[in-house]
Order: sequence, then structure tokens, then C-alpha cells
Amino acid sequence: MNSSETINAQKTIVKAKVLNRIIARSIDLLIAGALLEVIPVAGYFAGLLYILIADGLFEGRSIGKKIIGLKVFILDTSAVCSYKESIIRNAPLAVGFLLYGVLRVIPFLGWVLSAIVAILIMSLEGLIIIGNEKGMRFGDEIAKTIVVDA
Repeated sequence: MNSSETINAQKTIVKAKVLNRIIARSIDLLIAGALLEVIPVAGYFAGLLYILIADGLFEGRSIGKKIIGLKVFILDTSAVCSYKESIIRNAPLAVGFLLYGVLRVIPFLGWVLSAIVAILIMSLEGLIIIGNEKGMRFGDEIAKTIVVDA
């Protein structure tokens, strides 16, 4: 793809609606949470792996994004998100999932702390999406990706 095609492709990209992104991410987090609860120890690592690579599945679509109709593209090339970009863009969420897994073993207080951490990370990411003209959250900024309606 030459530079003029990249520019033309970027002009036609329409950022995804925030609500659609929240719904798609919620579906993905439900999948990771189900893996965590259904498969005792391995499910934690399977859920973490899913969070990291989810957007590299199905040509730039996690299961949640596929259901809702969203797709992740790399800004500079307009190529679909690969596993590499997926891992980079989802690293902040994976940190939250890691903390959740570690903190939840502490009776009661762990559940409260893990819920607070999850809410803080998701709120921060949501505020960044709303405040960014391209709808890019922190993970998108570091991976140079954008979520669009497919």
C-alpha cells in the first residue's frame, strides 16, 4: 500500500462508538472471567492470554468485537491488528486482570480491592477514549491502533 492509499484509507475510517466498544470489551472480559472461574488454575492464565491476544483473532477482532461489529486497525498502515499490536494495546487491561487474580485470594478485602482496581482502570481507559478525537484509549496510543465500525 503506498502513502496515498494509506491517507485515503485513513480518511474513510470512522471511529467506533464508545458504547459499542464498552459492550464488546464487556463480552471479552466475561469470556476471560468465565475461563478464570470454570478452569481452576489454568483458567487464570487462559483468561490472561485471551485478554492479550483477543484483538489479533479473526483479523483484528476479538469475539466481542466480532459480535458487535468492530475491528482494530493499525493507524500508520491501515492493516488489521496482529497479535503483536493486540498484546501491546491490551497490556493495561492485562495488568488489571493480573492484579484482580492476585488480590482476589485475600478474603473479602481482596475482592473489594480488585473491584476498585478494575473500576479505576476501565474508567481511566473510558475517559481517555471520550477525550481523544480518534477515540483512542491508552493501549491504542502505545500500539498505534484504532477501533472502527466494521
